[in-house]
Amino acid sequence: MKVFIITLVMMLGLGMTIQAQKPKSDKETIVFDVSMTCENCQKRIEKNIAFEKGVTDMKVDLANKTVQIEYKPSQTTVEKLQAAIVKLGYEVKIHNSEQKTK
Repeated sequence: MKVFIITLVMMLGLGMTIQAQKPKSDKETIVFDVSMTCENCQKRIEKNIAFEKGVTDMKVDLANKTVQIEYKPSQTTVEKLQAAIVKLGYEVKIHNSEQKTK
């Protein structure tokens, strides 16, 4: 009986250890070149795109005219993010034909 209880406790402990491990990152990052020209453009993009579904982080660089977005591909796509920036009135293209990265 003791062997059974010890085995059961060890199996439960192993199960909890496996459950506690984090899954691989479910986020991707994309960088866009955006036709922004001033600080108001930067603020407008930051204010609006940050609330798009799936966006987890964003860096807007006015000097380089780039927008780097970290997002969950299970909730949005590169095309939807690009369309959201276009909807604000800017020209957008993927930075240096950069592919999506994890």
